[in-house]
Amino acid sequence: MNLIWTPAQLAMLAKVVDLNGFSAAARALAVPKAAVSRAVADLEKTLGVRVLERTTRRISLTSAGRLLYPHAKRVGEESDAARSAIAKLQSPEARPLRVVADPTFGRVLLSPLVPRFLEAFAHVPLEVALDAQQLAAGAWDVAIRTRPPADESVTQRLLGAPPALLCATPAYLQQRGMPARPDDLRSHDLLTPDAAELPEFRLLLERGAQRAEVPLTPKLAVDDPAVLHAATAAGLGIGLLPEFLCRQGLATGRLKPVLSEWTVPAAAALYALYPTALESDPRAQQFVDFLAANIVPALAPSAPARASAARPGAHDAGEDARPLGHG
Repeated sequence: MNLIWTPAQLAMLAKVVDLNGFSAAARALAVPKAAVSRAVADLEKTLGVRVLERTTRRISLTSAGRLLYPHAKRVGEESDAARSAIAKLQSPEARPLRVVADPTFGRVLLSPLVPRFLEAFAHVPLEVALDAQQLAAGAWDVAIRTRPPADESVTQRLLGAPPALLCATPAYLQQRGMPARPDDLRSHDLLTPDAAELPEFRLLLERGAQRAEVPLTPKLAVDDPAVLHAATAAGLGIGLLPEFLCRQGLATGRLKPVLSEWTVPAAAALYALYPTALESDPRAQQFVDFLAANIVPALAPSAPARASAARPGAHDAGEDARPLGHG
């Protein structure tokens, strides 16, 4: 009777080996981890040999497992092919591609791209959520976020790291003075990204071959760039912000660049994430490719755009950040 279940057990074994873990295999197969462990254990019992060596840090195939793996792999591939054929029959394109993003990056960078993607790929409906909680819960097909988790069941694609700058309101600078050199920042209120993992916040600045490293005690350190931008715009101090969030304020004169001849490290890198199981889904690939082709230029504005941000009458953030045409 056990032989009836052997093909399913072989497919699970192949998934465990391919993803290098029982947890990752369970997520990919959408079953409890215990079910995967039991399937492999029952397979070993049926065959009368051990096929996996397990340690707390890794798994590896035994000599019997190495003989068995090619057959298990073929069983898994045929199972995937059968599911794919039925999925096509049931028209999976009818289900929207679920996209979720951090609200700050979603409003500024993703929102302009959604209508352009739908124009270029009319056959791919989207369900978009700008929701940090849903982002953390993992109920998505494609996610846009910083600091992606180390999860072998999720594929990551780097979209870019937004350039950053120092800026403040004219009122703050009039009251506290404009810093003339990096060391002057020590006497100012700094608003910075969260750096809780560091014993001390040290800001690195470069100007040509010159480098300066300034230890600071931020007045506000937070991992949400929207909160940093709001605090900066309220005149609470000098903000270290992604450049794309400051364009409108710089263009209208509500913000002024600080130490503009010096460059600071880029903001946290932005990634597109999607389950490894969707690597063969053309809709997910089309959307991620479109993001990579269009968000990257928006993160790195042209030299004329950077120059115009410093003078009144320049275009606002939406125009400066306008993405390229269809990818």
